[in-house]
Amino acid sequence: MNKLVLIDGNSIAYRAFFALPLLNNEKGVYTNAVLGFTTMLLKVIEEEKPTHMLVAFDAGKTTFRHETYGEYKSGRQKTPGELSEQLPLLRELLDAFNISRVEIENYEADDIIGTLAKEAEEKGWEVKVYSGDKDLLQLVSSNVTVALTRKGITNVDTYDLALIDETYGIRPEQIIDMKGLMGDNSDNIPGVPGVGEKTALKLLKQFGSVEAVLESIDQVSGKKMKEKLEENREQALMSKELATIFREAPVDVDLETLSFGEYDTDKVVELFKELEFKSLLTKFSGEDEDEVEASFDELNFEIVTEVKEEHLRKPAAMVVEVLDENYHEADILGMSIVNETGRYFIATDVALSSQVFLDWARDPKAEKYIFDAKRAIVALGWKGVALEGVVFDLLIASYVLDPSVSTHEIASIAKRKGSKQQVHEDEAVYGKGAKRHVPNEEELSDHLVRKANVLYSLRADLEQELRDNKQYELFFDLEMPLSIVLAKMESTGVTVDVEILKQMGEELDERLTKFQEEIHTLAGEDFNINSPKQLGKVLFETLELPIIKKTKTGYSTSADVLEKLKDEHEIISLILHYRQLGKLKSTYIDGLLKVVHNDTNKIHTMFNQAITQTGRLSSTEPNLQNIPIRLEEGRKIRRAFVPTEQDSVILAADYSQIELRVLAHIANDEKLITAFNEDMDIHTKTAMDVFHVSEEEVTSLMRRSAKAVNFGIVYGISDYGLSQNLQITRKEAAEFIERYFESYPRVKQYMDTIVEEAREKGYVTTMLERRRYLPEITSRNFNQRSFAERTAMNTPIQGTAADIIKKAMVDINERLEEEQLKTKMLLQVHDELIFEVPEDEIEKVKTLVPEVMEHAIKLAVPLKVDLDYGPTWYDAK
Repeated sequence: MNKLVLIDGNSIAYRAFFALPLLNNEKGVYTNAVLGFTTMLLKVIEEEKPTHMLVAFDAGKTTFRHETYGEYKSGRQKTPGELSEQLPLLRELLDAFNISRVEIENYEADDIIGTLAKEAEEKGWEVKVYSGDKDLLQLVSSNVTVALTRKGITNVDTYDLALIDETYGIRPEQIIDMKGLMGDNSDNIPGVPGVGEKTALKLLKQFGSVEAVLESIDQVSGKKMKEKLEENREQALMSKELATIFREAPVDVDLETLSFGEYDTDKVVELFKELEFKSLLTKFSGEDEDEVEASFDELNFEIVTEVKEEHLRKPAAMVVEVLDENYHEADILGMSIVNETGRYFIATDVALSSQVFLDWARDPKAEKYIFDAKRAIVALGWKGVALEGVVFDLLIASYVLDPSVSTHEIASIAKRKGSKQQVHEDEAVYGKGAKRHVPNEEELSDHLVRKANVLYSLRADLEQELRDNKQYELFFDLEMPLSIVLAKMESTGVTVDVEILKQMGEELDERLTKFQEEIHTLAGEDFNINSPKQLGKVLFETLELPIIKKTKTGYSTSADVLEKLKDEHEIISLILHYRQLGKLKSTYIDGLLKVVHNDTNKIHTMFNQAITQTGRLSSTEPNLQNIPIRLEEGRKIRRAFVPTEQDSVILAADYSQIELRVLAHIANDEKLITAFNEDMDIHTKTAMDVFHVSEEEVTSLMRRSAKAVNFGIVYGISDYGLSQNLQITRKEAAEFIERYFESYPRVKQYMDTIVEEAREKGYVTTMLERRRYLPEITSRNFNQRSFAERTAMNTPIQGTAADIIKKAMVDINERLEEEQLKTKMLLQVHDELIFEVPEDEIEKVKTLVPEVMEHAIKLAVPLKVDLDYGPTWYDAK
């Protein structure tokens, strides 16, 4: 009997990428996703013994489902460049194994798999599908099974009809109904708000399908549930459609051509050698090397019941374990300490009740090596414990040395750095998702001590590596003190006037209602504006507007379609504004209200110091760097951010055009340097140079064009990108860029030089020696290589700008402490710093902050700071 194995290429590659630490060969090519995928592939071949095989890939980001719902999969994070680079290698690997692969424009891998599984099933073949996506469970039948990856890559759960019934209590074809009701966050399928998996299954067991549920709403128990289903009728049907695998995709493949058998072993071995897959080469040569996790050697340590000074000899490696992602006020699971005298686990209650421990924790002379000092300082701070004396942070050291890796967990760092100390990954100890738990004390203490043991053993090696990379000062003088500053900012928080937010929410509700009424009046009928199907019918049938794009279920009403229709009818602008206000209300007003601390009336955002490859900080829980300020309604949200003390103000200090000033310095372009030194308007100056006109002849359009190219050049903008920004032809945009480079030849020279330097070294650096590795700069894939070249141009500029504001934060904090001022630094938003300043310190701080910011680093041009203050953050701009 023929057996067809179908593999969801993108899904398995994605799982493999995140299951393994970031690996690369000597050439700097990333290989972890390929390694994980290959390991799984060899296991499948060995266990399944397929007669036929195929790997399906997604052809691109846009599919026919986007015509139905423009926001489909919009919530997904951008695929890491380190993974994208490996996809061509995966295809090369499959070719070496003579395994067929298919991708089709406008369709997903799921559709290809669904279509081929159906065809094979009709021929009586046995079919097995491998994926990490539960959507494929809808394909299960008497002849089709679906293996879903569980932990890592090689462990799978194989679903047949019996397991689906046991797990969900429904038939495979009802999986799409379940998704229609509950939605799917990973694919941004909305479903019915408030309906989770449990409720969805209950409804399906009672009624059978989404359509049957909607037809029998009167029989649904619960008034609120009835209302939710009624209000989201079209959304539920649309969600079901989005979740449905299309099994008639245009797959131009004869099943017989998918036969799997002979392949060129030498070709596979050669590829393995190139990728440096030593373990797989050993396996391939026939040696028995099963993937069995080695049992860890026993580690001797003491569980401390009474803290004594001998337990806290300095210097000491210390792990403060907080499991929650949001570590503010979170439970501390325990602490471990490793020093020259021994290894110790200290339960939280034992530590916090010990004066010996508290005195040691707050002693700045007691040197401590920490993993994620900011997290430890904040978590202990909420318990009333001041942690000082941190001289080394393993997380930050790892980030500075390897900014492109996907995880800086202690176990991953240990593997990357070749540590001989044994430690489990956190997921292996705590589980993940619904299975996340705190283990018993025996397992917990062993895990935490092993972590501290790795930290203690790796410190000296990492410090030496930082010296070798000329990054010692970046780490010790900038990133380390910054983590302390950020901890202080997080703990301080920023006060929010909840009543103002609530009032704004009510005002937005009123405006949304008014917009809705106006839209309904212009349409001549009432309808659900949030339903693409109903909106499409109104726009293209009732109002007879030009049809821009059709979908399988009707008409596209995506934002790009509506933008093209703005001049056709006044209803379009109202709909676009209605959508913007709706997002503002749900995402920002409602979102911020959820995270205001009940006791302090403050928002304690978390600053991520070890995520971006450019060195920029990001903000989460909530993201205060992303409050929209282009819309006045969005800008007004800042009115809710107020001083904690009545006799204080909010002060904002913002670097002016910092990236362009850095560009002028790095490129050493005389014209740019002169313009900034003479305090000219840089966009006007660029317009004068590019259009060959005097200052008086520069029009607003010329200045706008110059501004677009100025900022675009920093990011390596293409003629296409500039043409889209300025609504001009690509030819005009290309001429504009050419004239710019003629005017500023040193900028062009810098860009050519930095790309060549990146090719030679494999990385670029900022002025303060922050590195960004770019192995894809030599990629055979044009898109990957082009992206790497643009990144090479931009990183030294954007990264230096990030370093400058970080240094300013450290220097300002030092000055505030030196002068014993009560002013507090609250937030960092891109190039802007926000402070709370007592009124009697305003004059002092108005001088101090710009002085420090403008002298954070010496450039060939002056750094300039715009400063303002007022009773709220909104008034400070």
